[in-house]
Amino acid sequence: MLSSLLESSGMGSIFVNLFYDMGFMNGSWQNYVMLLISFILMYLAIVKKFEPMLLLPIAFGMFLINLPGAEPTLWGTHPVDEVTGIVDTSYDAVQDRGLLWYLYFGVDKVIYPPLIFLGIGCMTDFGPLIANPKSMLIGAGAQLGIFIAFILAVLLGFSVAEASAIAIIGGADGPTAIMVTSKLASDFIPMIAIAAYSYMALIPIIQKPIMRLLTTKKERTIKMKQLRQVSKVEKVLFPIIVTLVVGLILPSSVPLLGMLMLGNLFRESGVVERLSSQAQNGLMNTITIFLGVAVGCKAKGELFLQVQTLYIIMLGLFAFICGTIGGLLVAKIMCKVTKGKINPLIGSAGVSAVPMAARISEDVGREYDPQNHLLMHAMGPNVAGVIGSAIAAGVLLACFGGYVNGTAVTAAVSSIIV
Repeated sequence: MLSSLLESSGMGSIFVNLFYDMGFMNGSWQNYVMLLISFILMYLAIVKKFEPMLLLPIAFGMFLINLPGAEPTLWGTHPVDEVTGIVDTSYDAVQDRGLLWYLYFGVDKVIYPPLIFLGIGCMTDFGPLIANPKSMLIGAGAQLGIFIAFILAVLLGFSVAEASAIAIIGGADGPTAIMVTSKLASDFIPMIAIAAYSYMALIPIIQKPIMRLLTTKKERTIKMKQLRQVSKVEKVLFPIIVTLVVGLILPSSVPLLGMLMLGNLFRESGVVERLSSQAQNGLMNTITIFLGVAVGCKAKGELFLQVQTLYIIMLGLFAFICGTIGGLLVAKIMCKVTKGKINPLIGSAGVSAVPMAARISEDVGREYDPQNHLLMHAMGPNVAGVIGSAIAAGVLLACFGGYVNGTAVTAAVSSIIV
């Protein structure tokens, strides 16, 4: 009787439509694998506290976009070509736009990364770098991983634009990686962002064995002379001069470097405390949420679960390791040249993970001498690494920004490398 009542009233077809519209009826195996990965990332962020400020929103954005059937509501609908039947997945072509589309606007138009750098500039003391300008050499040496990974990526068949996006992971700077990738290989954003922030979170595990391998016990116990006091005039002039010099030579690095230096000028000028406080707290926290969720929402199963994702993750790890090695080797050379006045452990801080990499230098140094404090000495190379990664990004964008699909250029570069 109930079935005949439902049939006569048309309610049966309504329930059938509702049933087939449910998410679990429309999901693919890729969706469920990505949901599992998002749970693992949330566990690492919440329980293990691995870079939770960004890993947690990235994981939850990944979780949302992979809920079966949720994409049209969260992101929007993709138009289909009536002739070819090909789905247009480009950002600008999306119709009936949802919340995540608008959040991703800041990534697509490269708004979020410079704003993150503004906050970093407000929080960072450039004094150790000004007091010891030789630290710039260590920061430059730590960019070695970027260029080695670029060569390997090209040899593995990636285009020069894609190779540039993959290689920038070696700079250990999430906003820089996202900016370069959004301009050169936007489809790789979720893989590269997750790899970059995962390796930053795993710095203690990755760097400490390399530091012990490449330094001797005697070198690890070297105590460095206390840094000189840096005047306020030097601190105020430094961001202006760096922006002027680098901007005249490499304009493509100005969006990141300029915002970094503006934030530092806010900090050191002492006349805009409210702006400095807002940039490093409210603004940066808000942008961090938007950036994390927006990046995570691009990690769709069918795009993320590919063989090239494994290549990207492995190349990113190799780039990060080579960057650490590059900084350590430069520091060891400086140690020899100065006859033991520089502790090579500060070389690992040449990567751009501020201030975590500097803290690792301090931790390893104190393992061998509890009275040996290297943190302020390591902050010099660490800040230099931030500047160096922004400059490296500018170099890659200037060289290959016009060759996003440049197969001829990729072939030429490959032939030169071989």
